[in-house]
Amino acid sequence: MATGNLASVVVAVDGSEESMNALRWALDNLRLRPDGALVALHVQSPPSIAAGLNPGPIPFGGPSEVEVPAFTQAIEAHQRRITQAILDHALKICSERNVEVKTDVVVGDPKDKICEVTANLKADLLVMGCRAFGPLKRMFLGSVSNYCINNVGCPVVVIKGT
Repeated sequence: MATGNLASVVVAVDGSEESMNALRWALDNLRLRPDGALVALHVQSPPSIAAGLNPGPIPFGGPSEVEVPAFTQAIEAHQRRITQAILDHALKICSERNVEVKTDVVVGDPKDKICEVTANLKADLLVMGCRAFGPLKRMFLGSVSNYCINNVGCPVVVIKGT
């Protein structure tokens, strides 16, 4: 699928082997224009989602909507370390192939943010990995790749896992 007419390609990376395989596929199979850009995009979940829970209400009549700053800061610091490890891995894959890549990190719901960033960059192509969920798991868990295929304004290449 080599082409020399792509100005902007976004590859969504989340640290999974499937997303790194999608990056490898893009590096091995796509050719950008000389002024083109390959962007490795990572979407961080907001701290409350990343924690899996918010601290519960304070018992015995305390306020119910209290944010614990130390808790939030610890989650954010942990996410930054994870994000840096993911980007380092992606950059290592790119450097092994002597390809320069831009990186972008945004915070939010991955399916929405991938579509938003892809649109803002006016990307010609979105490349992403997909875990090989069966139809039942996909129905209950949802699929970021399915959402993006149906909502992003450019073609999408999905590299499926095993």
